[in-house]
Amino acid sequence: MLELIRTRSTGLAPAEQRVARTILGNPVDVIHLSVTQLAEASGTSVGSVMRFCRSLELRGFQDLKLRLARESIPVEHQVLDEIDPGDGAPEVARKVLAGSAASLEEASRSFDARVLDAVVERLLAARRVLFVAVGTSAPLAGDIAYRLTTVGLPALAPADVHVQDVTARMLGPNDVCFAISHTGSTRETLAAVRTARAAGATTVALTSFASSPLTELTELALVAGSRETSYRIESMTSRIVHLAVLDAIVVLVGMRHPGAQAAREASADVLTDHRI
Repeated sequence: MLELIRTRSTGLAPAEQRVARTILGNPVDVIHLSVTQLAEASGTSVGSVMRFCRSLELRGFQDLKLRLARESIPVEHQVLDEIDPGDGAPEVARKVLAGSAASLEEASRSFDARVLDAVVERLLAARRVLFVAVGTSAPLAGDIAYRLTTVGLPALAPADVHVQDVTARMLGPNDVCFAISHTGSTRETLAAVRTARAAGATTVALTSFASSPLTELTELALVAGSRETSYRIESMTSRIVHLAVLDAIVVLVGMRHPGAQAAREASADVLTDHRI
């Protein structure tokens, strides 16, 4: 990856060349930056960073970070910095679980509960809620859409990105589009949010970075980061943190939604019928 950047940088536009120089100067630091932070560090814009990625035929900014991590981080540190090459199963399990617990604790201290409360109120008032996400965030979107439906809130999470975009076009002022993205720079998710915003829907985000294209695009942003390290930039730990935040949303909706109890009983009846 670094050699590819070196060889192609001279043929890039001036702004993209500045992005290249910033990456080559300290690739390990870039692994831990958001796309907005890299744009600021290189004195360019988010658009320039994304054009740089396209010029190198990458799938996006996340793809760039993953490739940099593979090349720049020692193999023994590509899962978790604290893990040593000689660690056995008990040590690895203990360190991974401890890292996840630390991330949850850090998130609980930095999380803005006022934004959470505002999000829940928007969800309760919504005619319909559309969850959009791709990649490793997609299962989280499907999970909360299902659980909100069981407490009486009309929610859906199409798996296909094209269906997400088409559904976003059909939203209106009484609807909510809720995006889930670790980096906040996933191209398909941003496109669906822009579509929903143009349709007049309320836009909400759950992400790990306070400064990202997604937080700039949405009205309400729940920022719950995690202590991601090296190769875990694909963000297994952040999924645990995000899932905990989504759990809190489901609990609050269940407490405040007037039809939650009836919806739960109806769901229980359906599950009983299926088991029979």
